[in-house]
Amino acid sequence: MTRRWVAERKGEHYYRMAKRMDYRSRAAFKLIQIDERFRVFRPGDKVLDLGAAPGGWLQVAVDLVEPGGTVAGIDLRSIRKVPGARTVKGDIRSPESLRRLRGMLDGRADVIISDMAPNISGAYSTDHARSVELCEHCLAAASTTLKEGGKMVMKVFQGDLMPRLLQDVEAAFDDVKVHSPDASRKTSSELYIIAAGFRGAVDAHEAAENEEDAPEFSKKGSLP
Repeated sequence: MTRRWVAERKGEHYYRMAKRMDYRSRAAFKLIQIDERFRVFRPGDKVLDLGAAPGGWLQVAVDLVEPGGTVAGIDLRSIRKVPGARTVKGDIRSPESLRRLRGMLDGRADVIISDMAPNISGAYSTDHARSVELCEHCLAAASTTLKEGGKMVMKVFQGDLMPRLLQDVEAAFDDVKVHSPDASRKTSSELYIIAAGFRGAVDAHEAAENEEDAPEFSKKGSLP
């Protein structure tokens, strides 16, 4: 029994579960497992999902912030209606799109989540760099949409740019961990950054340049 075969069977397991539970993607279980470990969401939270299509993470977020929570999502693609969530078709780099999202949430978010990934080119170094760039866009969006003390969960492909990205995240948050949920395929290079204690608008690049050494990180961890 090869490792690849086991990974593929595992992927089919979560795919079947997603179909059975009416989740729009198997990625829903990644967010569920992340929340079980790190306690990201609380009832009543305001949640912003960046790159929300097809809507699996929106579905999970709606369930986890009930009662009283608010969930909004944005994507370059149209998102089929998710009960309990509001969505907008737009670009996370657009100030106007971010203003619309703050209006939907009636203020800043308690939690920002992102399962975004670049269009795969087949050249891993390029895909990794583009994945890191998406994370930097999420950090930039947080400066105007995440409240102080807030949390962020975002996906990244691991690679040589990870230490610099983690410096940027650590410049903006008090607690930063990197984690690979069980629902991720073992053959996947994806990791999830879980950050808590947002410090407010920070020039993350400038702060990172003041660090002498890149931070260490591991696949497993937990927030206090």
